[in-house]
Amino acid sequence: MAPHTLPTLSDPTDADDAVHEPRLWRERGWTARVIKNEDDEGWAVEMLKDGEAEPALVGPWTMGRDKKNPKPLDAAAFNTLVKTAAEVLRRHEQQLQAQLHQSVLVDGDGARITVTLDIVADDDDPSALLTASNGDGDTLAQVSVSPGFRLNASSASRWIANGFRRPD
Repeated sequence: MAPHTLPTLSDPTDADDAVHEPRLWRERGWTARVIKNEDDEGWAVEMLKDGEAEPALVGPWTMGRDKKNPKPLDAAAFNTLVKTAAEVLRRHEQQLQAQLHQSVLVDGDGARITVTLDIVADDDDPSALLTASNGDGDTLAQVSVSPGFRLNASSASRWIANGFRRPD
């Protein structure tokens, strides 16, 4: 049996209309769609946030009583799927933020210095800023570095010891 076809999500009027079908639910900016599992003979469910091209979550879906067709979606299942998919997106955003903004505390010039690396992820022109701040949050130095710069306590201490000159 062919999977249910998803409506176009780019039309804002479609996004406002709730859909509650056995294999397709759309509500509150999310679409759940039950699809044939490509890896085995079972079923899967995918959760797609409106406006996104890729699903936030794809997971196995329960077979119905006839052991042939999928169990229909319902409000409780949809709410659980929305909560799980939103958590997956939140964790992904946190991981990305952690990769793009790094920070270490080091001792330098008799005081604690916070050194941060802020990466601007740009496909055409990625860049990064290395910044040193004192305990009051005042900027002591800031230089442009390669987005591949490895920030750790050792590299931060070397930068401070070298008078905040741009690292190679």
